[in-house]
Amino acid sequence: MANVENGNRIKTRFFRVSEENFDEVINEAAAIIKSGGTVAFPTETVYGLGAEGLNPEAVRKIFEAKGRPPGNPLSLLVHSRVDVEKVARNIPEKAFRLMDTFWPGPLTIVLEKNDAVPQITSGSLPSIGVRMPDHRIPLELVKRAGTPLAAPSANISGKPSPSLAAHVVADLTGRIDAIIDGGEANIGLESTVIDTTVEPPVVLRPGAVGIEELEKVIGIVRSGYKDGKRGNDGGQLDKQAGQKCGHYTPDTKVVLVEGESKFVSEKIVELLGNYRSRGEKVGLLLSEEIAGLVAVKELGADECFLLGSREEPDVAAKKLFEGLRDLDRKGLDIIVADGSFSRSGLGDALINRLREASSLRFTV
Repeated sequence: MANVENGNRIKTRFFRVSEENFDEVINEAAAIIKSGGTVAFPTETVYGLGAEGLNPEAVRKIFEAKGRPPGNPLSLLVHSRVDVEKVARNIPEKAFRLMDTFWPGPLTIVLEKNDAVPQITSGSLPSIGVRMPDHRIPLELVKRAGTPLAAPSANISGKPSPSLAAHVVADLTGRIDAIIDGGEANIGLESTVIDTTVEPPVVLRPGAVGIEELEKVIGIVRSGYKDGKRGNDGGQLDKQAGQKCGHYTPDTKVVLVEGESKFVSEKIVELLGNYRSRGEKVGLLLSEEIAGLVAVKELGADECFLLGSREEPDVAAKKLFEGLRDLDRKGLDIIVADGSFSRSGLGDALINRLREASSLRFTV
C-alpha cells in the first residue's frame, strides 16, 4: 500500500490488492466510505467511483471529482436483495426475474426509488438504477461499508471509461480519497441498463446482457438507445443536439466508419489520404482484418491501435477504452475508427460506445 502524491486538494491513497492483503485493503476502503469519502475500485465491467449512495454530501463529492453535470442520475451497487429493498419500492415481478437470472452480473435494473434515496443520487428522478456486481471487491465494499454505493465510472465526466487502475490514476488522482488496483476489468464496457418502471421494459444502454437474453426471461423488451441510422447526406451523420456532450469522448476528434469490411477499408483509406494531405496527424482504431486491408504502414498512419478480430467483439470491447485513451495521448488531430465489428456478443454495445465517442460518422 502506498500514497499517490499530488499537489491537488486531496491526497489520494493507492492500494494494490492481493489475496494476502485483501481484508486489510477492503476494511480501510470501507472505513473511507463510511467516513463520507470516495473510493475507486474495479468491477467486472469498468472501474467505478464509489461513495455512500444514501448520503447526499458523499454523493456530491462524486460529482465534484468527476466534473459531472448536476442532475445526471447515478446508479447504486448492492450486495443483496435486502439492499434493493432499502432503496426501491413497488418492484415488479419482471425485475425479480431479471435479478434471479443475471445477478450478480453486468445488468443495471431501473426501479422506482423510495424516500431513502437522495435527490442528488437519482438526479431528481422518481427511479434509480440498481446493480449487484459480479466482482468480489465491490461486493465486499458494499457489505463492509453497510450501505449501497453510488458508483458511476471512475473517470472525468464524458471521457472514456477506465478499464485499468492506471486510467483512474490519470483522471482522478488528487480528486478522490483512494484507488484500489484490482487488475484489468474483465468486460471493459459498462453494464446493460434496463428500465422496468415502464411496460414493456426498455433497454437504455446496451452491454454484456443482450436484448435477446432479456426477452428469454421477461418477454418483449424495447430498445431505447439510438442505432445511428444512415443519414441523407451520403452516409455522413453529425451528432444531434443534446448528444454533443456525450460519454466516452476523447479530446481528439473521432470519425467512425461503419459498414461491410471492404467498403469500410476503402473509406478509411480515403479519409486517411484526405486528412494527411491537409497536414493532419491521423490515428487508426482498427480490427485486425481492416488493418490488413488498409495496409497501415504503407499509407503512413501516424498511430494505430488494434482491437482484435472483427469476429470477436468481446475481445475488442475489452480493449476499446484503452485504445481510445492510448491514441488520445499521442497528439493526433483525428482518430479514424473501424465500425465493421460483428454485432454478436458485445458487438452491439461496442458499436454503441464507438458512436458515442465519435463526432462524425460515415455509413458505407
